[in-house]
Amino acid sequence: MEASRKTPSFSDALRRLLVLMLTLIPAAGSMPVPTDVPMCTASETAHYSLTFTGKWTQAAFPKQYPVYRPPAQWSNLIGVTHSSDYHMWQSNEFASNGVREFAEKGEAWTIMKEVETAGERIQSVYGILSAPAVVGGSGQMDAEFEAFARHSYLSFLVRLVPSPDWFVGVDGVDLCDGNRWKDKVTLELFPYDAGTDSGFTFSSPNFETIPQDRITQITSSFPSHPANSFFYPRLKHLPPIAKVTLTKIKKTNQIISLPLEPTQSNLLPTGNEIEDKLINTPLDCEVSPWSPWGLCKGKCGDSGVQHRTRYVIMHPANNGAACPLLDEERKCFPDNCL
Repeated sequence: MEASRKTPSFSDALRRLLVLMLTLIPAAGSMPVPTDVPMCTASETAHYSLTFTGKWTQAAFPKQYPVYRPPAQWSNLIGVTHSSDYHMWQSNEFASNGVREFAEKGEAWTIMKEVETAGERIQSVYGILSAPAVVGGSGQMDAEFEAFARHSYLSFLVRLVPSPDWFVGVDGVDLCDGNRWKDKVTLELFPYDAGTDSGFTFSSPNFETIPQDRITQITSSFPSHPANSFFYPRLKHLPPIAKVTLTKIKKTNQIISLPLEPTQSNLLPTGNEIEDKLINTPLDCEVSPWSPWGLCKGKCGDSGVQHRTRYVIMHPANNGAACPLLDEERKCFPDNCL
């Protein structure tokens, strides 16, 4: 039956592309490299571990925090090692179709084909890596990869789930410093808008942006709209929503990480490094505008009372400003009194 056909899984698609990508390696050293950026002259291959740590907690991001259907979580990580003349994505530039599909739906096939095409055309991409999704806003995913002097840069994307087209990632972090590889690189990550969907909240329905906007970083004041899930006017800067740690390791048999089952951890991992302090972002109460004044109730010839009301749009959290009064009254004199 037609309905019984299976769509290739993310893992199957990635495995196919890995085979194609690895066939490009022998020719990668023959292409010219840009001369306006520092050259990596390290002679040996470097092996790195990547640890992505989600810090998307309800305490740090209380406004409209997704708790069900679906709860806050992270997609698979997809990344590439490449030379300086390639960009998987760039802030203030337009997202490719592959980045659009990944940021909106978590679908990686198109972006992997774009990586393959770039490798064939300009031979600037060495290989791809991935890490399993995290079921929860906090938790971690891990991968291992290798880098060469010709391909010493790393770029990756991870989608926020749920979201219209929001993601975190790195655009071309250089792991090489002259003739040596960096031992450790730690970067704090902040949300980006892919510019392809106009939703303001985590659970917004699909609302295509026409014409397409450029990729922009989401801040506590941009987009400047009270409905925005990341709009915190009391904050100068959003707290980091994730971080990535890249650590140089000894050679292992595992070079490129394939997707595994999503991890179930909802807690920040513990280890030898000093854990970040728990962030509690204050969220002020938000109320609706006042309703019109109601009818004046009272006896003819005497003053009466009329009321107006408003309701709570957003309850306060983490010692944010409390809600004001929701009911107000004033004296009045009945109209049309006989």
